Amino acid sequence: MGMPDTLRRYTADEVLAFPSDGNRYEVVDGELLVTPSPAPRHEIVRWQLIGELFRYLAPYRAIAMGFAAPADIIWSTHEYVQPDILIVPRAEVTNDWRDYRTLLLAIEVISPSSARGDRLKKRRLYQRRGVATYWVVDPDAQLIEVWHPEDERPEIVSDVARWRLAPDLPEMQIDVPTLFSDLPG
Repeated sequence: MGMPDTLRRYTADEVLAFPSDGNRYEVVDGELLVTPSPAPRHEIVRWQLIGELFRYLAPYRAIAMGFAAPADIIWSTHEYVQPDILIVPRAEVTNDWRDYRTLLLAIEVISPSSARGDRLKKRRLYQRRGVATYWVVDPDAQLIEVWHPEDERPEIVSDVARWRLAPDLPEMQIDVPTLFSDLPG
């Protein structure tokens, strides 16, 4: 297969049938989003976030579970995404990604090649699909944009990122400068 035609509409099933070539393929409203394998900066930040979230979630495994990409979240024929990190209610956890409908937290660590898709296309989809909290993590600007379904603008966080699984549970806090402190050039 040659390069996919990015001007036509795709379905999730078509994209899932693509041969593995090292790129990440997603579909938002039929539009194909293609991003290359992530750079080391992206992966350093992603793994630090995974560590923080898994430590926070450890006592609450009966309530929610966390996952890291690749995870095939398919909401409809023309809505297929792979968030870098996602937290879902424990009640939805099965061995089939198609059962994962409710994202309590979705996180995308942006790269130059993914910024438009993550900030615009996927953010709008996540808001429309009721993703409770969406973080756009920007290693270059060293900040996190926090979005909720009803937001018209993000909360810009450059000091301490906060998230809680439920109103009656303790808050997770991530020191944003420390998150970005070990990044290579």
